[in-house]
Parts: sequence; structure tokens; C-alpha cells
Amino acid sequence: MTTQTNRRDMIRITAASGLVLPYLRPGRTMADETKTPNSRPKIGSIGLGGMGNGDASQAARYGDIVAVCDVDLDRAEAAKASERIGKGKADVYQDYRKVLERPDIEIVTISTPDHWHSKILIEAMKAGKDVYCQKPLTLTIDEGKKICKVLKETGRVVQVGTQQRSENNNMFLLAAAMVRDGRLGKMKKVTCRIGGAPKGGPFKTEEPPAKLNWDMWQGQTPAVPYIKERCHYEFRWWYEYSGGKMTDWGAHHVDEAMWALGLDDSGVEKVEVVKAIHPVPYSNGYPTVDNEYNTATSFHVKCTAPGGVELNIVDEGENGILFEGDKGSIFVSRGEIILKGMPVDALYKNPVSEDLLMKMRNGKRFDGHMGNFMECVRDRGKPISDVYSHHRAMTTCHLGNIAMRLGRTLTWDAAREEIVGDAEANAWQKREQRKGYEVEA
Repeated sequence: MTTQTNRRDMIRITAASGLVLPYLRPGRTMADETKTPNSRPKIGSIGLGGMGNGDASQAARYGDIVAVCDVDLDRAEAAKASERIGKGKADVYQDYRKVLERPDIEIVTISTPDHWHSKILIEAMKAGKDVYCQKPLTLTIDEGKKICKVLKETGRVVQVGTQQRSENNNMFLLAAAMVRDGRLGKMKKVTCRIGGAPKGGPFKTEEPPAKLNWDMWQGQTPAVPYIKERCHYEFRWWYEYSGGKMTDWGAHHVDEAMWALGLDDSGVEKVEVVKAIHPVPYSNGYPTVDNEYNTATSFHVKCTAPGGVELNIVDEGENGILFEGDKGSIFVSRGEIILKGMPVDALYKNPVSEDLLMKMRNGKRFDGHMGNFMECVRDRGKPISDVYSHHRAMTTCHLGNIAMRLGRTLTWDAAREEIVGDAEANAWQKREQRKGYEVEA
């Protein structure tokens, strides 16, 4: 393991230097145990863009992709032809319901744009499927409540695609474990640095591509003329379809922060806007321009967690999470982990116990994110990125967006899941949905 130290008061470990602790190395993985035909489940993959191709390729290590689906048929047909996914054999669909109707399909991956996640996930669980679904699961807090309700009713296995919990050389897992283990002393502050959305536009309307079902792509959102920059990857920068960086990267870093702080089944108490800059004018929380990106380009949202811990969500600084306590600090990103103060000597003298790390992994082996999901499908266990903790993390992100759009501080009752003393803001827990595309539990 390659490290850089300075008078034993700092240690920096890069992703390239290898795993931090020897027992974090995976042993026998689920991929080793799903090589025979009888051990390989049939899988349907819904949404085959950039993330979708990656998720389907990962799933294909453990099962056989027998169906691919995308409202953009070019993407579905390319996935069928791919040797890593459909191998020229998978059936092609443009309507996800055709995949869910098939009794032979046991597992589905959902990697559509964000505004479709909740509806397809709920219908997949009701259809008896286990699901690997990309983050964020939700557009609104209310959708998260509905997903939790249906999961409890159906007992399905659902893994959220917040892979930092189990990948990136387990550096995020180690950082969260050290915080939980009290190695920073009394926690003071956590800062999630997630970047800001880009500016873009004005954009021109045009005819949608021949093989794209634009009406269905829009789903629950208001029907509008086709703009290329609303679609595919760029959907992230429109509040109609996503939540900007607050939900795109907040789904990773805010999730990790709340996991480390032990807020898996609770949440923050107050959400305050220190700074919020949107690229277009707003009125009553809504953009007044419809042909430009509209999510926040620069922001600082300060949340107060139980015990007075500050949870800051900011666009500035190196992407990653900074944990600060009265005895030291940890900065973790996908490229490195930097320890300062008490955690340095503690890591040398008293490594984080394997028992704690296994507890945080719900007793599952050290495997990749998809492997963890497949192990839970087999033994009906709880995945490392479970729906309930994800709902709580996304609630914090959604509250941040509501506070920025309305321009005021919010008080949150995590037990009742309500915004206190602000009926207008509380109504933003849900949004109007286009007829025929409602998310129903």
C-alpha cells in the first residue's frame, strides 16, 4: 500500500495504491457462483443509455439478458447486438410493461432518466421482480414514501445504484466506518462537494428522431415540444426530469454522509439556503424560461442534523466529502482518502474492525455493487444500498432543492416526514403528474 505521511499527523491513500485493509479484498464472488446455466437468472434491462449499458453489462456477469427496452429503439437495438449484453438474442421492446409482463424474467435493471425510476420500480415490484435501479430513485419525497410502502408490501429485493457504498476500493465504506466508530471525536461538520449544473441554451425545438417515442419519454412530466438538449444525458439539468447536481451527485455524497452519521432511518432537522444561483429567472419556485437548463449552477445548502452537526451541500471545491470532528478529519473522494489528526495513529494502531465493516454491509461478502445485489437476490438479504436509507438521503436532497427554489429555510420533522409550519413548502413533497403516467402505490 502506497501512502504519503507528514509527521504522522496526515495520511493520504490514493485509489491507485490498492485497498486500505487486507480483509477488504474480495474473495469468492457471486460471479464465481453464477456460471452454470441453472444458476443464472433471466434479466430484463430497461433503459440502455450510458448508465444502462454499464448496468446491463454488469448484470450479464450473473444472469442472461433476455430482454432489452428503451423508448429510443436505436439504443435498445444496439444493446441487443452487444456481445456484453444481448449477444444478438435478447428480445427488443420500446414499452417497459412488455418486460414486466414476462413471467420468465426474475430481475430487471432500471437505468432510465430519473423521472421514470419510481413508476417503473413500483410496477416491477408489484410484478414480482427483484430490481437493480439507478439513483436517484425519486423526483419527489412523496415518491420515496410510495416506494417504501410497496417494498414493504411485496418483500422484493431492490438495490439502488449508489455504488460508492461498495466500490471505489471501499474508501467510502472505510471513511463511513471510521466516523461511526467515533474516530473523529465529536462530529462537528460534514461538507458534500458535488459541483454545480452547467448553463445551456436557449435551445431550438425540432422533430424528435424517428425511433424515439418522445411522448412516452416525457412520462409524468408536462408534454412539451422536443428539444434535443432535454433528452438523454442532458435531462439532468432540467427540474422537470431531475434535480440537477443536488440529486445527481447528492444521491452519492449526501447518501454517504448520512450513512456515516447513522441517519439511515431519520434525517436532518433544518435546511437553510446560504447561496443559490439558477441560470434562468424564477417566479414562485418555477423557471420562467422553457428553452434553457434550469437547475442550480452554484449553491450552498446548510442542513442541521441531530446533535447540531452541520451537513453542508456545496458546488465548490474538489468533488468529495469532508468529515470534521473535534479530533481530526477525513476527506474521501473516488480518487483518494486523506486522514488528519487522531484518525492517523488510530488507523495504524487499531485498524477498523472487520466486524464493523461487515455490519455496515449487512453481513455480506466484500463484492462489487451488482454482486452484492445478486447475493441478496439469492438469500433474500438486505442490499448495502437499500431503499429505506436512500429515501432518507434523497429527502435531504429534495428538501435542499425545495428550499433553493422557494428561497427560504425549512424545518423538517423526520419522524412525521413533514415540513413544519410551511404549508406551501410542504405541498412540494409531491408534484402534479400527467394523466396516464401517474406514480401509484
